[in-house]
Amino acid sequence: MTTKLCADLDSLETPDVTANECPDCVAVGSSWVHLRACVACGHVGCCDSSPNRHARHHAVAHQHPVIVSAEEGEAWGYCYTHDSFRPL
Repeated sequence: MTTKLCADLDSLETPDVTANECPDCVAVGSSWVHLRACVACGHVGCCDSSPNRHARHHAVAHQHPVIVSAEEGEAWGYCYTHDSFRPL
């Protein structure tokens, strides 16, 4: 991931989100690699390394570009619009 400046990430706090499944993958009987949570609405989706990339699809479909990791022990945010990453 790249590190660029992005106003969308400036006000992010350390997330309190941990998930154990991608509901969209479960619904279609697929697997996932890592989980991401939408900052705007809390939707949990799978990462871009997963076969279905549900987090990115949600971001595009709902115009919610900022996600945080929903993995235990990870604290970072990412903006799809600006391809911007920031540790939290």
